[in-house]
Amino acid sequence: MIYPPVDKLISKVGSKFLLINVVAKRARQINETGHLQMEEKEYLSKKSVGKALEEVAKDLIKFN
Repeated sequence: MIYPPVDKLISKVGSKFLLINVVAKRARQINETGHLQMEEKEYLSKKSVGKALEEVAKDLIKFN
């Protein structure tokens, strides 16, 4: 099973297009700065894209 579920993420963001853009931008930030919104051990994913998806699922990323 994919975590977090795509349906849950789209309901939080509004559209697939916006979800892709938000996650891609946040994943780049994680790669460049290493700054995380949660403790490293709280993430289920090891990759930056997965971590960005988890942050969206937990409402840690604000966007317009």
